[in-house]
Amino acid sequence: MSRNWVKIKISDYARLSVNPLRKITQEQKVEPNPLKRSITLQLGDPTIFGNFPPPISLINALNNAVHRDKFPYNLSYGKYESRKAVAEYSKHQGLVTADDVILASGCSHAMEMCVLTLTASGENVLIPKPCYNYKTWLDGVKIETRAYNLNPEQSWNIDLKDMESLIDEKTRCIIVNNPGNPCGNVFSKDHIIDLLALAEKHKLPIVADEIYEHFVFPGIEYHSISSLSKTVPILTCSGLSKRFLVPGIRMGWIIIHDRNDSLSEVKQGLRNVSARILGPNSTVQYALPEILQNTQQQFFVNKMMKIACNAELAYGLLNQIPGLKPIKPRGSMYMMIKIELEKFPEFKSCMEFTQQLIREQSVLVFPSYPCFNYPGFMRIVLTVTNDMIEEACARIKEFCETHVVN
Repeated sequence: MSRNWVKIKISDYARLSVNPLRKITQEQKVEPNPLKRSITLQLGDPTIFGNFPPPISLINALNNAVHRDKFPYNLSYGKYESRKAVAEYSKHQGLVTADDVILASGCSHAMEMCVLTLTASGENVLIPKPCYNYKTWLDGVKIETRAYNLNPEQSWNIDLKDMESLIDEKTRCIIVNNPGNPCGNVFSKDHIIDLLALAEKHKLPIVADEIYEHFVFPGIEYHSISSLSKTVPILTCSGLSKRFLVPGIRMGWIIIHDRNDSLSEVKQGLRNVSARILGPNSTVQYALPEILQNTQQQFFVNKMMKIACNAELAYGLLNQIPGLKPIKPRGSMYMMIKIELEKFPEFKSCMEFTQQLIREQSVLVFPSYPCFNYPGFMRIVLTVTNDMIEEACARIKEFCETHVVN
């Protein structure tokens, strides 16, 4: 006797692996104002508007690779020549060799590999608050995330006392994002040294998300965490996507900064995990040495000058709007803006505020909750054109003046 089909259940891994940013952009049902063109200040994708093209050296390297690569399976953790090029490119982080490098399918994949190699179900990881969507990788495998606070009044520095209060016998590592998304934080040398002292005290390795390495505004110093660590082992994750303006390339890497041979098993574990996808794209690996070696420093300088100018423009305009308090970024390509919700009593949350902003003004921004696990703010990207920043800020001002209660 046949039975009717019923809904097939999914695993907790699938059910809990939710990326809040993608969920909002892909499932958002809020309709923009049809009388105004949409201005999206949401996704951190510098390719959208064509004003931040990738370097010609990268295009040439990819063209060369397509014609010369034989498209084989490579070592799952990366071609030797490519890993050697990453080690040379990353010498500002400290002395490393090709043997210390694991290639991955983007920086997000690199971060996921690190955390899942270090941590098991039932254990916990420290993550920043606000933060990028690290929980997406961890909730589905029942790894607890404990969020330590970043302080907006101190350029989003880490509240180290808060961080230390979260540590227990099941804490396995600390995730640190510097330069940061969504805050635009760039930690000073002294602040990183204080962080390292805490990690040393509790013997916790650091997983450093440095995809925005060197992505700092003029006059701001950047220090990789590993370059300042004498005893704390660091797994540094980075890649091509942001600095080289090619997020769709999906080429990232892990650099293993061992201390006192404490990461020897971790290195083997990461190589084991890399075999799950049999390594990243062969052609991009083939092109990687040429990309890293031939891209001129002036490309990076020009890019950061443009983004820094956009940051100054947006900060100046938003700072004049009633009910908003922008936090001036020091790097990356984002700005967080505090919404003084007590001045907008018709909105109960930053989500309601940003949804109505879309309906009335067709300006799309991310609410800080649930996107970054931090209520009361919204985030904008700074890689749009100058005229779009000016128009977006003018519309945000009109919206706020309409709804603010002084």
